[in-house]
Amino acid sequence: MTLLTPTRREALIYGGAAAAALSLGVPAMSAPKKGGTLRIAMAHGSTSENYDPGSWTAAFEQVFAAARHCYLTEVAADGTLIGEVAESWEGSSDAKTWTFRIRKGITFHDGRTLTPQDVVASLNYHRREGSTSAAKNFVDPITDIQVDGDNLVVSLDGGNADFPFIMSDYHLPIMPDVDGLIDPTSSIGCGGYIVQSFEPGVRASLSRNPNYWKEGRAHFDGIEILSVLDPAARQAALMTGDVDVIDQVDLKTVALFQRAPSVKVLATTGTQHYTFAMDTRATPFADNNVRLAMKHGIDRQELVDKILFGYGAIGNDHPISSSQRFHAGDLEQNSYDPDKSKFYLKKAGLDSVNVKLSAADAAFGGAVDAAVLYAEKARAGGINIEVVREANDGYWSDVWMKKPFCAVYWGGRPTEDWMFTTAYAADAAWNDTFWNNERFNELLIAARAEVNMERRAEMYRDMQDICRTDGGMIVPMFASYVMAHSDKVQTPETVGANWTLDGFRAVERWWFNA
Repeated sequence: MTLLTPTRREALIYGGAAAAALSLGVPAMSAPKKGGTLRIAMAHGSTSENYDPGSWTAAFEQVFAAARHCYLTEVAADGTLIGEVAESWEGSSDAKTWTFRIRKGITFHDGRTLTPQDVVASLNYHRREGSTSAAKNFVDPITDIQVDGDNLVVSLDGGNADFPFIMSDYHLPIMPDVDGLIDPTSSIGCGGYIVQSFEPGVRASLSRNPNYWKEGRAHFDGIEILSVLDPAARQAALMTGDVDVIDQVDLKTVALFQRAPSVKVLATTGTQHYTFAMDTRATPFADNNVRLAMKHGIDRQELVDKILFGYGAIGNDHPISSSQRFHAGDLEQNSYDPDKSKFYLKKAGLDSVNVKLSAADAAFGGAVDAAVLYAEKARAGGINIEVVREANDGYWSDVWMKKPFCAVYWGGRPTEDWMFTTAYAADAAWNDTFWNNERFNELLIAARAEVNMERRAEMYRDMQDICRTDGGMIVPMFASYVMAHSDKVQTPETVGANWTLDGFRAVERWWFNA
């Protein structure tokens, strides 16, 4: 069984046998040392966090999960796909059947040996009737899962050329089978670290798994993940040596921070983007003319300069970054134009419009300031924005997908289909604009199954254009991940940009140099 694989990169994506030959460790020139406890202060954390993989939303949970769990596949630091629990995979010519060879010799933290049946139970948890999992959209196309010796054979209701990539989603860890399902209240995984304690919204503590199956990974004796929402407090903690790594460095002070002799600033550029989501069911956003007026009321370059301090690039109201295979760079740029805002408001039958925009720095660093800048510039086009400063705590449970207009950050996804399926498909659990465009949804299904790269590129171009001209998401900027760490912390030569903190894998890819 083979797929069309015209490039080496696509061979690594679609053909797991080749990808699995890549080292799971760090570059050969490095000599990682074992030992020490890595303390990470993160700009995330909520008292509603739990062990249920279907509910995870923010980076604290995602890094915590990467520390204790493994997945069928893993996005490597260079963006290619490598095997994790699956040592190899093959797809049928129509991309409807995928066969994963399950790696032998993996044990869970409680001593049980991982088997293909554990993978079945882990996937079925999200497929079950009544599932509210955020990954349900990814597993719904699965029509059948069969165990064939050491192999797992997955049948889909339609072709999906990116299916092995989707199996790396952080909602889909491989957990022990419990009577055909997993236990969503359990911390047991087969990853590099074992949970010692977890206080939601405060901290998680883990110790190294002495039986971890990967060589050249999980170098620390222990991991401490701390929720520190205030950016000044995070940076002070790093400066004083109370923590070793922080994410979301305050870009207002990053220039001064870089001068600290014991601190290293680390920036990676990938798919992360900051957005303002409009609920397309709500007045006035149900009218696309109003949505277009809002898109022309924002000065994108100003936000990149003043909010990101140059650590990013302008967006064009779709979520596909210039680093991705099918980015449509030839689309007309939505730009700041008060006259166009007035034009579209007039088409909506309005002289002006009044809206409330909810924002908090929990959404993204500088979200409140970005909202204020947006409001100042939008006024010239007849758009009156009242910025509502929301509390950081509870933002994702009480504001996101609850208020009709709010600030949001997206880590992006490695493939176009993955990103669109996560947040733009009509039935997606995280479709935070509640957008439903019939043509877009048709193209989403067709492009997913298309193995001809030229035809697939055309489809994704059309989808990006539909988002730009009809969608409820304003995507003004793509943001670099800007982190910082103590000079005692060593990182690999290549650091992943698919998510913050080395694709969430800093916990097992990094080490102390002394």
